[in-house]
Amino acid sequence: MVKFSKELEAQLIPEWKEAFVNYCQLKKQVKKIKISRKPKPASLYPIPHDPDFGRSLFDPVRKLARTFSDKLFSSSEKPEIIQVRRRKSSEDGDDVEEIYQTELVQLFSEEDEVKVFFAKLDEELNKVNQFHKSKETEFVGRGEILKKQLDILAELKQILSDRKKRSLSGSNSQRSFSSSARNSDFSAGSPGELSETQSETSRTDEIIDALERNGVSFINSATRHKTKGGKPKMSLRVDIPDAVAGADGGGARSIATATSVLWEELVNNPRSGGGDFINRKKIQCAEKMIRKAFVELYKGLGLLKTYSSLNMIAFTKILKKFDKVSGQQASSSYLKVVKRSQFTSSDKVVRLMDEVESIFTKHFANNDRKKAMKFLRPHQQKDSHMVTFFVGLFTGCFVSLFSIYIILAHLSGIFTSGAQVSYLETVYPVFSVFALLSLHMFMYGCNLFMWKSTRINYTFIFEFAPSTALRYRDAFLMGTTFMTSVVAAMVIHLILRAAGFSANEVDTIPGILLLIFICVLICPFDTFYRPTRFCFIRILRNIVCSPFYKVLMVDFFMADQLTSQIPLLRHIESTACYFMAQSFRTHEYNTCKNGRIYRELAYLISFSPYFWRAMQCIRRWWDESNTDHLVNMGKYVSAMVAAGVRITYARESTTGWLAMVLVSSVVATLYQLYWDFVKDWGLLNPKSKNAWLRDDLVLKNKNIYYLSIALNLVLRVAWIETIVRFRVNPVQSHLLDFLLASLEVIRRGHWNFYRVENEHLNNVGHFRAVKTVPLPFRDMDSDD
Repeated sequence: MVKFSKELEAQLIPEWKEAFVNYCQLKKQVKKIKISRKPKPASLYPIPHDPDFGRSLFDPVRKLARTFSDKLFSSSEKPEIIQVRRRKSSEDGDDVEEIYQTELVQLFSEEDEVKVFFAKLDEELNKVNQFHKSKETEFVGRGEILKKQLDILAELKQILSDRKKRSLSGSNSQRSFSSSARNSDFSAGSPGELSETQSETSRTDEIIDALERNGVSFINSATRHKTKGGKPKMSLRVDIPDAVAGADGGGARSIATATSVLWEELVNNPRSGGGDFINRKKIQCAEKMIRKAFVELYKGLGLLKTYSSLNMIAFTKILKKFDKVSGQQASSSYLKVVKRSQFTSSDKVVRLMDEVESIFTKHFANNDRKKAMKFLRPHQQKDSHMVTFFVGLFTGCFVSLFSIYIILAHLSGIFTSGAQVSYLETVYPVFSVFALLSLHMFMYGCNLFMWKSTRINYTFIFEFAPSTALRYRDAFLMGTTFMTSVVAAMVIHLILRAAGFSANEVDTIPGILLLIFICVLICPFDTFYRPTRFCFIRILRNIVCSPFYKVLMVDFFMADQLTSQIPLLRHIESTACYFMAQSFRTHEYNTCKNGRIYRELAYLISFSPYFWRAMQCIRRWWDESNTDHLVNMGKYVSAMVAAGVRITYARESTTGWLAMVLVSSVVATLYQLYWDFVKDWGLLNPKSKNAWLRDDLVLKNKNIYYLSIALNLVLRVAWIETIVRFRVNPVQSHLLDFLLASLEVIRRGHWNFYRVENEHLNNVGHFRAVKTVPLPFRDMDSDD
């Protein structure tokens, strides 16, 4: 049977962990009470006791009378052992909080330990109540705001529908008017323009009336400004009633426009958007935002309901343990108070959940409750044994095929004969691309496994959909499948070369493998993890176009992965040149290697990941006005300079370039190490209770963090190899480059865990368990 402490640890909300009942601490206090109740050791000189001494003929009569008395008065109310007092406190003068304090009515033999236990129990009860009340107030405020947003959206959609109907009827009347005008002596232009102006004014007034019914107030509405086209121009402000403002936890929020562009299009530019008075696309976008906000609100309410039930069970369990240890019945008295407390007696969460379900079903699911529940309560993916089976199968196949490849390569002299240099220069880079990609996927699978084991909510951090998020078994399956396919292609390639097939035909195998990979990546059918593939493509688009898209956590996390895959990008450059120049026909691998454009592209490819990441830092600084992002940008600029200097030194091995390599690489490495340890991992805090780490650690063994710091330091200085150059022949040179590229991928996978761990602890520190969805009708200040 699983202990409740472990069950609570497995079911609690990680971001709200500090707000839950500290069950382990209370359990330790109960153990102290149990230890204090143990009988004292007997005296060294015990007094002999006669078993017959003190007995009386009336003892059976007394025992019978005592039993009869207990049965007679068993139904009477037992005296209270403890008394829980409730008092109200007001710190700021506005918020009144209920504070519970327990007093012992009867004396216990271990009174001091019992007092400490109930003092801690009161402290936990007050903590749970205060947190539940704050979250309940927050979610109720969100609900009121969303209902106001939905009312405005419904009015706008109704206007759009009415506008469409009138446009159809108006077009018919306009045709009849134009035909009659041709048979009259009046000009057709003036009446048409007048009618159009009156129509636009009436439609504007219609929107104004609709929005004012939902709390929109127009500033200087009596004196509306006119644009050059004679159209009204005014400012908008949506005023929330006091009740809604109070429900928002004191932060009075006024709902205004989705963006100023939307409202300018609604009021100031009624003929924009191809003649549509209301832009249908933006209305649909606003509807999606509100729908997503309702889903997040429902998720938060569900988490708060779970929070309440788990804490109630925790109080019940710990009080039963206390009764068992102390031999008293104190749980019933205290549980009555717990059941009357705010976090269990309040029904606002349940009522709001029912209201959200009905609203969502009506407005977003066409009164289909089953469809609505798919959005509000998405089903979690179930682990499939078939995935585990195929992971083991492909792993065994990979090991077997790789052993066969090593034997065939040795027999054919691929890595020893100087005549086989063309194999390393042409075919080997293609296979290296897939090998590095598979290794990175394997490391990502290890990250997913560790995040799940340590209860790090990576799906919330990366904003992945729980129903389609990649699991660690899926990542392992993708990695083993890639590696098995690559090694199988390498074995087939060597076998066909040894069998005497034409080199022109055999050397197309890597290209076929690359083509298959691209087709699978962009395959539009719902197979081979389509949500993950399309999400990967979308993230790559956001990275390449960094300044033009808002940077999310998953975007700059993936961009950091690309900075560790520069050798892979260089291999892709070689592969593209190899097939585009048709070197597989001529076997002139120097065609690409000695080309001027190819050599210049090496700088561009080496700079690109750092450049994209620097652009993301600029965009984040522009959006958040945080200068730390500019400092972070300097790290990538220094890495860009160091990479360019090392490429130049590899071509021109002079003393001057060697000095520049040392200076630029040392500066970039120190910059990167500082940012890794202090900013990304949150370590090296001299004031931390964990020496030179941080106060909160997910892993219990602190030595792992010290070893990780040392490992990251060693792998960060791998660039020293470019100076020392442990190379004897071209074969060893290529193998060493592949080894260093693999070590960098391993370092990045190792870095990933601590980076997400630090982000998770930041969410825990701010109790962030639900995403804050930006609403379409947001705040807009006005000076009028």
